[in-house]
Amino acid sequence: MEKLSFFERLNNWARRSVTLKLISIGILILILLIPTSMLESLIYERQSIRDAAIQEVSSKWGQQQTFGGPVLSIPYTVIVKDEKGQSETQIRHAHFLPDQLDITGTVTPEKRYRGIYVVVLYNTQLHVKGKFSNPNIEALNIPESSFMFNDASVSLGIPDMKGINDAIIFKTKDTAYSFSPGLSSHDIFSSGAGFELNLSKSRQFDFEFDINLNGSTSLNFLPFGKETNVSLASTWDSPSFEGSFLPDKRDVNEKGFTASWKVLQLNRNYPQQGLGSFITPNNEEYGYAVGSDASFGVRLLLPIDEYQKTTRSVKYCVMFIILTFLTFFFVEVLNKQRIHPIQYLLVGFAVCLFYVLLLSISEHLKFDSAYLIGCICILALITLYAKNIFKNNKLTTVFSLLLALLYGFFYSLMQLEDYSLLLGSIGLFIILGVVMYLTRKVDWYGISSGENKSE
Repeated sequence: MEKLSFFERLNNWARRSVTLKLISIGILILILLIPTSMLESLIYERQSIRDAAIQEVSSKWGQQQTFGGPVLSIPYTVIVKDEKGQSETQIRHAHFLPDQLDITGTVTPEKRYRGIYVVVLYNTQLHVKGKFSNPNIEALNIPESSFMFNDASVSLGIPDMKGINDAIIFKTKDTAYSFSPGLSSHDIFSSGAGFELNLSKSRQFDFEFDINLNGSTSLNFLPFGKETNVSLASTWDSPSFEGSFLPDKRDVNEKGFTASWKVLQLNRNYPQQGLGSFITPNNEEYGYAVGSDASFGVRLLLPIDEYQKTTRSVKYCVMFIILTFLTFFFVEVLNKQRIHPIQYLLVGFAVCLFYVLLLSISEHLKFDSAYLIGCICILALITLYAKNIFKNNKLTTVFSLLLALLYGFFYSLMQLEDYSLLLGSIGLFIILGVVMYLTRKVDWYGISSGENKSE
Protein backbone atom coordinates (compact mmCIF):
# COMPACT_ATOMS: atom_id res chain seq x y z
CA MET A 1 0.00 0.00 0.00
CA GLU A 2 1.41 3.34 -1.05
CA LYS A 3 2.31 5.62 1.83
CA LEU A 4 0.49 8.98 1.83
CA SER A 5 2.45 12.19 1.96
CA PHE A 6 2.11 14.65 4.82
CA PHE A 7 -0.05 17.05 2.80
CA GLU A 8 -2.33 14.22 1.65
CA ARG A 9 -2.79 13.07 5.25
CA LEU A 10 -3.45 16.68 6.28
CA ASN A 11 -6.00 17.07 3.50
CA ASN A 12 -7.80 13.85 4.50
CA TRP A 13 -7.88 14.96 8.12
CA ALA A 14 -9.28 18.36 7.19
CA ARG A 15 -12.01 16.74 5.11
CA ARG A 16 -13.03 14.38 7.95
CA SER A 17 -12.53 16.67 10.96
CA VAL A 18 -15.80 17.54 12.69
CA THR A 19 -14.10 20.24 14.73
CA LEU A 20 -12.71 21.96 11.66
CA LYS A 21 -16.13 21.75 10.00
CA LEU A 22 -17.81 23.40 13.00
CA ILE A 23 -15.15 26.12 13.04
CA SER A 24 -15.70 26.81 9.34
CA ILE A 25 -19.48 26.96 9.90
CA GLY A 26 -18.91 29.44 12.74
CA ILE A 27 -16.76 31.60 10.47
CA LEU A 28 -19.48 31.53 7.80
CA ILE A 29 -22.06 32.64 10.36
CA LEU A 30 -19.80 35.56 11.32
CA ILE A 31 -19.47 36.48 7.65
CA LEU A 32 -23.26 36.45 7.29
CA LEU A 33 -23.53 38.97 10.14
CA ILE A 34 -22.40 41.56 7.57
CA PRO A 35 -25.50 41.28 5.32
CA THR A 36 -27.63 40.95 8.46
CA SER A 37 -26.42 44.34 9.73
CA MET A 38 -26.95 45.75 6.23
CA LEU A 39 -30.57 44.58 6.46
CA GLU A 40 -31.08 46.67 9.59
CA SER A 41 -29.54 49.68 7.82
CA LEU A 42 -31.84 49.13 4.84
CA ILE A 43 -34.91 49.04 7.08
CA TYR A 44 -33.78 52.25 8.79
CA GLU A 45 -33.24 53.92 5.41
CA ARG A 46 -36.70 52.96 4.15
CA GLN A 47 -38.22 54.09 7.42
CA SER A 48 -36.46 57.44 7.07
CA ILE A 49 -37.85 57.84 3.56
CA ARG A 50 -41.33 57.08 4.92
CA ASP A 51 -40.90 59.62 7.72
CA ALA A 52 -39.71 62.24 5.22
CA ALA A 53 -42.83 61.65 3.12
CA ILE A 54 -45.03 62.02 6.21
CA GLN A 55 -43.20 65.20 7.19
CA GLU A 56 -43.65 66.67 3.71
CA VAL A 57 -47.42 66.14 3.69
CA SER A 58 -47.84 67.17 7.34
CA SER A 59 -45.91 70.40 6.81
CA LYS A 60 -48.54 71.50 4.28
CA TRP A 61 -51.59 70.31 6.22
CA GLY A 62 -50.66 70.60 9.89
CA GLN A 63 -48.10 68.99 12.17
CA GLN A 64 -48.77 67.17 15.42
CA GLN A 65 -50.79 69.56 17.54
CA THR A 66 -50.57 70.16 21.30
CA PHE A 67 -53.38 72.52 22.28
CA GLY A 68 -52.66 74.74 25.28
CA GLY A 69 -54.62 77.47 26.94
CA PRO A 70 -56.27 79.82 27.23
CA VAL A 71 -53.86 81.70 29.48
CA LEU A 72 -54.61 85.14 30.94
CA SER A 73 -51.51 87.36 30.96
CA ILE A 74 -51.25 90.69 32.78
CA PRO A 75 -48.18 92.92 32.33
CA TYR A 76 -46.60 94.58 35.33
CA THR A 77 -43.74 96.98 35.85
CA VAL A 78 -40.64 96.26 37.86
CA ILE A 79 -37.65 98.45 38.61
CA VAL A 80 -34.26 96.79 38.12
CA LYS A 81 -30.68 97.97 38.04
CA ASP A 82 -28.52 97.53 34.99
CA GLU A 83 -24.81 96.67 34.90
CA LYS A 84 -23.90 100.30 35.64
CA GLY A 85 -26.10 100.39 38.73
CA GLN A 86 -28.68 102.68 37.15
CA SER A 87 -32.37 101.98 37.71
CA GLU A 88 -34.65 101.21 34.81
CA THR A 89 -38.27 100.13 34.46
CA GLN A 90 -39.03 96.85 32.74
CA ILE A 91 -42.34 95.32 31.73
CA ARG A 92 -42.84 91.68 32.59
CA HIS A 93 -45.86 89.37 32.58
CA ALA A 94 -47.79 87.46 35.19
CA HIS A 95 -49.82 84.53 33.90
CA PHE A 96 -53.04 83.04 35.25
CA LEU A 97 -54.67 79.75 34.30
CA PRO A 98 -58.44 79.14 34.18
CA ASP A 99 -60.30 77.67 37.14
CA GLN A 100 -62.40 75.47 34.89
CA LEU A 101 -61.51 74.16 31.43
CA ASP A 102 -63.85 71.89 29.47
CA ILE A 103 -63.00 70.71 25.95
CA THR A 104 -65.21 68.56 23.77
CA GLY A 105 -64.39 67.65 20.22
CA THR A 106 -64.52 65.31 17.29
CA VAL A 107 -61.52 64.08 15.34
CA THR A 108 -62.12 63.32 11.67
CA PRO A 109 -59.23 61.24 10.30
CA GLU A 110 -58.11 61.11 6.70
CA LYS A 111 -55.52 59.07 4.84
CA ARG A 112 -53.32 60.76 2.25
CA TYR A 113 -50.72 59.08 0.08
CA ARG A 114 -47.25 60.21 -0.89
CA GLY A 115 -45.94 57.58 -3.29
CA ILE A 116 -46.35 54.20 -1.59
CA TYR A 117 -46.55 55.74 1.89
CA VAL A 118 -49.68 56.42 3.93
CA VAL A 119 -49.97 59.64 5.94
CA VAL A 120 -52.59 59.94 8.68
CA LEU A 121 -54.10 63.43 8.86
CA TYR A 122 -57.03 64.73 10.85
CA ASN A 123 -59.36 67.67 11.31
CA THR A 124 -60.65 68.36 14.78
CA GLN A 125 -63.57 70.57 15.80
CA LEU A 126 -63.08 71.62 19.42
CA HIS A 127 -65.54 73.46 21.65
CA VAL A 128 -63.76 75.06 24.59
CA LYS A 129 -65.44 76.66 27.57
CA GLY A 130 -64.34 77.57 31.06
CA LYS A 131 -63.95 80.24 33.68
CA PHE A 132 -61.29 82.66 34.85
CA SER A 133 -61.65 83.69 38.49
CA ASN A 134 -60.33 86.88 40.01
CA PRO A 135 -56.51 86.71 39.57
CA ASN A 136 -54.74 85.77 42.80
CA ILE A 137 -52.26 88.62 42.73
CA GLU A 138 -51.43 88.32 46.43
CA ALA A 139 -49.79 84.92 45.79
CA LEU A 140 -47.24 86.57 43.48
CA ASN A 141 -45.91 89.08 46.05
CA ILE A 142 -46.20 91.90 43.51
CA PRO A 143 -47.92 95.21 44.45
CA GLU A 144 -51.28 95.45 42.71
CA SER A 145 -50.43 99.00 41.66
CA SER A 146 -47.66 97.60 39.43
CA PHE A 147 -50.11 95.71 37.21
CA MET A 148 -51.34 97.15 33.90
CA PHE A 149 -54.87 95.71 33.84
CA ASN A 150 -55.80 97.74 30.75
CA ASP A 151 -53.22 95.83 28.70
CA ALA A 152 -54.07 92.26 29.71
CA SER A 153 -54.19 89.55 27.05
CA VAL A 154 -55.45 86.01 26.47
CA SER A 155 -53.34 83.55 24.49
CA LEU A 156 -53.58 80.05 23.04
CA GLY A 157 -50.70 77.71 22.34
CA ILE A 158 -50.90 76.15 18.86
CA PRO A 159 -47.64 74.61 17.57
CA ASP A 160 -48.52 74.73 13.87
CA MET A 161 -50.61 77.77 12.96
CA LYS A 162 -51.13 76.45 9.41
CA GLY A 163 -53.64 74.03 10.88
CA ILE A 164 -56.17 76.74 11.82
CA ASN A 165 -59.09 76.71 9.38
CA ASP A 166 -61.51 79.33 10.72
CA ALA A 167 -61.44 82.48 12.81
CA ILE A 168 -61.38 81.87 16.56
CA ILE A 169 -63.94 84.00 18.39
CA PHE A 170 -63.53 84.19 22.17
CA LYS A 171 -66.92 84.91 23.74
CA THR A 172 -67.59 86.23 27.22
CA LYS A 173 -70.93 87.25 28.70
CA ASP A 174 -70.83 90.73 27.21
CA THR A 175 -68.11 90.78 24.55
CA ALA A 176 -66.63 88.76 21.70
CA TYR A 177 -62.93 88.91 20.88
CA SER A 178 -61.14 87.69 17.79
CA PHE A 179 -57.81 85.92 18.14
CA SER A 180 -54.94 87.28 16.07
CA PRO A 181 -51.67 85.56 15.22
CA GLY A 182 -48.79 86.28 17.55
CA LEU A 183 -48.38 86.45 21.31
CA SER A 184 -47.91 89.36 23.69
CA SER A 185 -45.46 87.20 25.61
CA HIS A 186 -43.52 84.05 24.75
CA ASP A 187 -43.11 83.02 28.37
CA ILE A 188 -45.54 80.09 28.04
CA PHE A 189 -45.92 79.38 24.33
CA SER A 190 -43.53 79.70 21.44
CA SER A 191 -46.32 79.76 18.85
CA GLY A 192 -49.97 80.66 19.03
CA ALA A 193 -52.63 83.36 18.87
CA GLY A 194 -53.97 85.96 21.27
CA PHE A 195 -55.86 89.20 21.83
CA GLU A 196 -55.83 92.09 24.29
CA LEU A 197 -58.62 92.89 26.74
CA ASN A 198 -59.29 95.43 29.45
CA LEU A 199 -59.59 94.07 33.00
CA SER A 200 -60.01 97.41 34.72
CA LYS A 201 -63.72 96.76 35.38
CA SER A 202 -64.13 92.99 35.70
CA ARG A 203 -61.36 90.49 36.37
CA GLN A 204 -63.36 87.27 36.38
CA PHE A 205 -65.42 85.95 33.49
CA ASP A 206 -66.77 82.85 31.80
CA PHE A 207 -65.70 82.12 28.25
CA GLU A 208 -66.25 79.81 25.32
CA PHE A 209 -64.94 79.46 21.78
CA ASP A 210 -64.67 77.00 18.91
CA ILE A 211 -61.55 76.04 17.02
CA ASN A 212 -61.29 74.22 13.71
CA LEU A 213 -57.82 72.68 13.57
CA ASN A 214 -55.89 70.46 11.16
CA GLY A 215 -53.10 68.20 12.32
CA SER A 216 -51.37 64.91 11.72
CA THR A 217 -50.70 61.73 13.66
CA SER A 218 -51.47 62.98 17.18
CA LEU A 219 -53.59 65.50 19.09
CA ASN A 220 -52.60 66.46 22.64
CA PHE A 221 -53.76 68.87 25.33
CA LEU A 222 -52.13 70.71 28.23
CA PRO A 223 -54.10 70.52 31.51
CA PHE A 224 -54.18 74.24 32.24
CA GLY A 225 -57.47 74.27 34.14
CA LYS A 226 -57.75 73.90 37.89
CA GLU A 227 -60.00 71.14 36.69
CA THR A 228 -59.53 70.08 33.07
CA ASN A 229 -62.09 67.88 31.31
CA VAL A 230 -61.50 66.67 27.75
CA SER A 231 -63.85 64.48 25.71
CA LEU A 232 -63.00 63.25 22.21
CA ALA A 233 -64.80 61.12 19.65
CA SER A 234 -63.51 59.80 16.34
CA THR A 235 -64.11 57.21 13.65
CA TRP A 236 -60.47 56.02 13.86
CA ASP A 237 -60.46 52.44 15.17
CA SER A 238 -56.79 52.07 16.23
CA PRO A 239 -55.96 54.90 18.66
CA SER A 240 -53.08 54.97 21.10
CA PHE A 241 -53.68 57.07 24.20
CA GLU A 242 -50.45 58.77 25.20
CA GLY A 243 -48.98 61.33 27.52
CA SER A 244 -48.95 61.73 31.28
CA PHE A 245 -52.62 60.88 31.77
CA LEU A 246 -54.69 58.01 30.41
CA PRO A 247 -58.41 58.55 29.78
CA ASP A 248 -60.76 57.88 32.69
CA LYS A 249 -63.26 56.39 30.28
CA ARG A 250 -62.73 55.04 26.81
CA ASP A 251 -64.48 52.87 24.28
CA VAL A 252 -62.69 51.53 21.20
CA ASN A 253 -64.40 49.41 18.56
CA GLU A 254 -64.50 48.95 14.80
CA LYS A 255 -66.60 52.12 14.45
CA GLY A 256 -64.08 54.35 16.20
CA PHE A 257 -63.39 55.51 19.72
CA THR A 258 -64.60 57.82 22.45
CA ALA A 259 -62.43 58.92 25.36
CA SER A 260 -62.63 61.35 28.25
CA TRP A 261 -60.00 62.71 30.64
CA LYS A 262 -60.29 64.54 33.95
CA VAL A 263 -57.12 66.19 35.26
CA LEU A 264 -56.98 68.16 38.50
CA GLN A 265 -54.55 70.85 39.58
CA LEU A 266 -53.15 68.37 42.12
CA ASN A 267 -52.21 65.98 39.29
CA ARG A 268 -49.70 68.35 37.71
CA ASN A 269 -46.51 70.08 38.79
CA TYR A 270 -47.34 73.79 38.50
CA PRO A 271 -49.75 76.25 40.17
CA GLN A 272 -52.55 78.38 38.74
CA GLN A 273 -50.48 81.54 38.52
CA GLY A 274 -46.86 82.52 38.11
CA LEU A 275 -44.39 85.03 36.79
CA GLY A 276 -42.56 84.86 33.48
CA SER A 277 -41.71 81.40 32.22
CA PHE A 278 -43.04 79.68 35.31
CA ILE A 279 -44.27 76.58 33.49
CA THR A 280 -41.73 76.17 30.74
CA PRO A 281 -39.40 73.16 30.73
CA ASN A 282 -36.25 73.25 32.88
CA ASN A 283 -37.24 76.39 34.74
CA GLU A 284 -34.63 76.57 37.50
CA GLU A 285 -36.18 79.48 39.35
CA TYR A 286 -39.57 77.92 40.00
CA GLY A 287 -38.89 74.25 39.36
CA TYR A 288 -42.09 73.66 37.41
CA ALA A 289 -42.14 71.75 34.14
CA VAL A 290 -44.87 71.47 31.57
CA GLY A 291 -43.43 70.50 28.19
CA SER A 292 -44.65 67.43 26.35
CA ASP A 293 -44.45 65.30 29.52
CA ALA A 294 -47.42 67.12 31.05
CA SER A 295 -49.60 66.74 27.99
CA PHE A 296 -52.05 63.98 27.20
CA GLY A 297 -54.03 62.94 24.17
CA VAL A 298 -54.34 60.42 21.39
CA ARG A 299 -52.16 59.17 18.55
CA LEU A 300 -53.80 57.86 15.40
CA LEU A 301 -51.82 54.72 14.69
CA LEU A 302 -51.81 52.79 11.46
CA PRO A 303 -52.98 49.23 12.20
CA ILE A 304 -49.73 47.73 10.89
CA ASP A 305 -46.24 49.18 10.93
CA GLU A 306 -44.41 46.99 8.42
CA TYR A 307 -41.01 48.42 9.34
CA GLN A 308 -41.43 47.65 13.02
CA LYS A 309 -42.45 44.06 12.27
CA THR A 310 -39.66 43.58 9.74
CA THR A 311 -37.15 44.90 12.27
CA ARG A 312 -38.39 42.36 14.80
CA SER A 313 -38.15 39.56 12.25
CA VAL A 314 -34.55 40.48 11.33
CA LYS A 315 -33.57 39.95 14.97
CA TYR A 316 -34.20 36.23 14.41
CA CYS A 317 -32.12 36.11 11.22
CA VAL A 318 -28.93 34.84 12.88
CA MET A 319 -30.86 32.18 14.80
CA PHE A 320 -32.49 31.05 11.56
CA ILE A 321 -29.10 30.80 9.84
CA ILE A 322 -27.67 28.79 12.75
CA LEU A 323 -30.57 26.32 12.75
CA THR A 324 -30.41 25.95 8.95
CA PHE A 325 -26.66 25.30 9.06
CA LEU A 326 -27.21 22.89 11.94
CA THR A 327 -29.61 20.91 9.76
CA PHE A 328 -27.07 20.81 6.94
CA PHE A 329 -24.36 19.70 9.36
CA PHE A 330 -26.36 16.76 10.67
CA VAL A 331 -27.18 15.69 7.14
CA GLU A 332 -23.42 15.44 6.68
CA VAL A 333 -22.92 13.55 9.93
CA LEU A 334 -25.84 11.14 9.82
CA ASN A 335 -25.92 10.47 6.07
CA LYS A 336 -22.23 10.90 5.21
CA GLN A 337 -23.27 13.56 2.66
CA ARG A 338 -20.47 16.07 2.24
CA ILE A 339 -21.51 19.70 1.83
CA HIS A 340 -19.00 22.35 0.79
CA PRO A 341 -18.70 25.61 2.79
CA ILE A 342 -19.62 27.56 -0.35
CA GLN A 343 -22.94 25.68 -0.39
CA TYR A 344 -23.50 26.65 3.24
CA LEU A 345 -22.75 30.25 2.34
CA LEU A 346 -25.18 30.33 -0.59
CA VAL A 347 -27.98 28.95 1.58
CA GLY A 348 -27.14 31.60 4.21
CA PHE A 349 -27.42 34.34 1.59
CA ALA A 350 -30.81 32.91 0.58
CA VAL A 351 -31.98 33.18 4.20
CA CYS A 352 -30.85 36.84 4.29
CA LEU A 353 -32.60 37.48 0.98
CA PHE A 354 -35.89 36.45 2.61
CA TYR A 355 -35.83 39.60 4.75
CA VAL A 356 -35.17 41.82 1.74
CA LEU A 357 -38.21 40.27 0.04
CA LEU A 358 -40.22 40.70 3.24
CA LEU A 359 -39.33 44.39 3.47
CA SER A 360 -39.99 45.21 -0.17
CA ILE A 361 -43.25 43.26 -0.46
CA SER A 362 -44.64 44.51 2.87
CA GLU A 363 -44.44 48.08 1.55
CA HIS A 364 -47.15 47.13 -0.96
CA LEU A 365 -49.08 44.28 0.69
CA LYS A 366 -50.05 43.33 4.23
CA PHE A 367 -47.21 42.03 6.36
CA ASP A 368 -48.75 38.56 6.71
CA SER A 369 -49.09 38.22 2.94
CA ALA A 370 -45.53 39.47 2.43
CA TYR A 371 -44.24 36.94 4.96
CA LEU A 372 -46.06 34.09 3.21
CA ILE A 373 -44.83 35.11 -0.26
CA GLY A 374 -41.26 35.48 1.00
CA CYS A 375 -41.42 32.06 2.68
CA ILE A 376 -42.69 30.36 -0.47
CA CYS A 377 -40.02 31.96 -2.66
CA ILE A 378 -37.08 31.17 -0.36
CA LEU A 379 -38.34 27.68 0.50
CA ALA A 380 -38.62 26.87 -3.20
CA LEU A 381 -35.14 28.27 -3.87
CA ILE A 382 -33.44 26.41 -1.01
CA THR A 383 -35.39 23.19 -1.63
CA LEU A 384 -34.36 23.00 -5.29
CA TYR A 385 -30.77 23.73 -4.33
CA ALA A 386 -30.79 21.15 -1.50
CA LYS A 387 -32.24 18.53 -3.83
CA ASN A 388 -29.15 18.76 -6.02
CA ILE A 389 -26.90 18.61 -2.96
CA PHE A 390 -28.59 15.71 -1.15
CA LYS A 391 -29.60 13.77 -4.28
CA ASN A 392 -32.27 12.18 -2.09
CA ASN A 393 -35.94 13.15 -2.48
CA LYS A 394 -36.94 11.90 0.96
CA LEU A 395 -34.15 13.79 2.69
CA THR A 396 -34.94 16.93 0.68
CA THR A 397 -38.62 16.71 1.69
CA VAL A 398 -37.73 16.37 5.37
CA PHE A 399 -35.32 19.31 5.11
CA SER A 400 -37.97 21.49 3.44
CA LEU A 401 -40.54 20.63 6.11
CA LEU A 402 -38.05 21.57 8.82
CA LEU A 403 -37.43 24.95 7.16
CA ALA A 404 -41.18 25.54 6.85
CA LEU A 405 -41.58 24.73 10.56
CA LEU A 406 -38.82 27.21 11.38
CA TYR A 407 -40.51 29.97 9.39
CA GLY A 408 -43.80 29.20 11.14
CA PHE A 409 -42.06 29.14 14.52
CA PHE A 410 -40.43 32.55 14.04
CA TYR A 411 -43.68 34.01 12.71
CA SER A 412 -45.41 32.85 15.90
CA LEU A 413 -42.69 34.53 17.96
CA MET A 414 -43.40 37.84 16.22
CA GLN A 415 -47.16 37.56 16.68
CA LEU A 416 -47.00 36.62 20.37
CA GLU A 417 -44.88 39.58 21.45
CA ASP A 418 -45.67 39.27 25.16
CA TYR A 419 -44.96 35.53 25.17
CA SER A 420 -42.09 35.47 22.66
CA LEU A 421 -39.46 34.72 25.33
CA LEU A 422 -41.50 31.84 26.74
CA LEU A 423 -42.31 30.38 23.32
CA GLY A 424 -38.73 30.89 22.10
CA SER A 425 -37.15 29.17 25.11
CA ILE A 426 -39.55 26.22 24.82
CA GLY A 427 -38.86 25.96 21.08
CA LEU A 428 -35.08 25.99 21.58
CA PHE A 429 -35.42 23.39 24.34
CA ILE A 430 -37.33 21.10 21.98
CA ILE A 431 -34.81 21.65 19.16
CA LEU A 432 -31.91 20.83 21.49
CA GLY A 433 -33.71 17.72 22.71
CA VAL A 434 -34.29 16.51 19.14
CA VAL A 435 -30.62 17.12 18.23
CA MET A 436 -29.42 15.23 21.32
CA TYR A 437 -31.76 12.33 20.55
CA LEU A 438 -30.71 12.03 16.90
CA THR A 439 -27.00 12.15 17.76
CA ARG A 440 -27.09 9.99 20.89
CA LYS A 441 -25.33 7.07 19.16
CA VAL A 442 -22.98 9.02 16.92
CA ASP A 443 -19.30 8.17 17.47
CA TRP A 444 -17.76 11.62 16.98
CA TYR A 445 -14.21 10.26 17.27
CA GLY A 446 -15.10 7.62 14.70
CA ILE A 447 -16.30 10.30 12.28
CA SER A 448 -13.02 12.17 12.56
CA SER A 449 -11.08 8.96 11.90
CA GLY A 450 -13.38 7.96 9.05
CA GLU A 451 -15.20 5.21 11.02
CA ASN A 452 -18.70 6.32 12.00
CA LYS A 453 -20.03 3.63 14.33
CA SER A 454 -23.49 5.09 14.92
CA GLU A 455 -26.26 2.54 14.87
